[in-house]
Amino acid sequence: MNAVGLVLIRIARWYSVLVVLIAWELMAHSGLVHRGLMPDLASIGAAVLHGIANGDLAYHSAVTVGRALFGFATGAIAGIVLGALMARSGRFEELFEPIFSFGYPVPKIAFYPLFVFVLGVGTVSKLTLVFLECVYPVAVNTYLGVKAAERIHVWAALSMGASRWHIFWRVLVPTAAPYVFSSLRTAAHVSLIVVIILEMIGDSIGLGYYVAFKSAAFDFADSFAGTAAVIFWGLVFDRLIIWARNRIVFWEPETPRIG
Repeated sequence: MNAVGLVLIRIARWYSVLVVLIAWELMAHSGLVHRGLMPDLASIGAAVLHGIANGDLAYHSAVTVGRALFGFATGAIAGIVLGALMARSGRFEELFEPIFSFGYPVPKIAFYPLFVFVLGVGTVSKLTLVFLECVYPVAVNTYLGVKAAERIHVWAALSMGASRWHIFWRVLVPTAAPYVFSSLRTAAHVSLIVVIILEMIGDSIGLGYYVAFKSAAFDFADSFAGTAAVIFWGLVFDRLIIWARNRIVFWEPETPRIG
């Protein structure tokens, strides 16, 4: 297949996005919804360009992305460590596995008022909540990934004289890696979603604040421009994790169908 054909296939995979944009434009011009509430794509595009030109979108994006990345990174590191320890140590499993089993379905945002009371309404309370939201899926999937290692592979490594350290890196880590990256992909989106929600609830900076403020001012073109920035950064997070996964877990590449 030539290069043109490959490009067309890649474009065709995103046809559903084009369908949504066309439907949005038709609805905006249909008169069924007031144009002030549902601006057309040209108005939103102009608002995006204006937000970039005056620096508003860049400033608020930097705040939101910085918070999301910090919470995601710390939550991912802690989750990987906790998940591996639970899978390899009976004491850690007895101590932490019930916490993750019972606490997983609980929306961590319910604890936000407590965090605000203890840590204040600033960035620290937001980062703490993002950390909690990210650590759960990563820890659970790491735990399940290490546990999924075939016993016969471990026995084969032991029979060939492999140490526990070599078994961990050569058998358990390759088995767990696809699970870990799947959870990282989920946690990356969760980190951005949680930051946006918290900025909407109460803040004076960040994309969540920008979207909420512009909506309250009935400036919906700018509000949707902020939403477009959120979509952009979510896509960037997703593609970067898939890029890293396909190079680290090279024996089991993942086609980026969703994101």
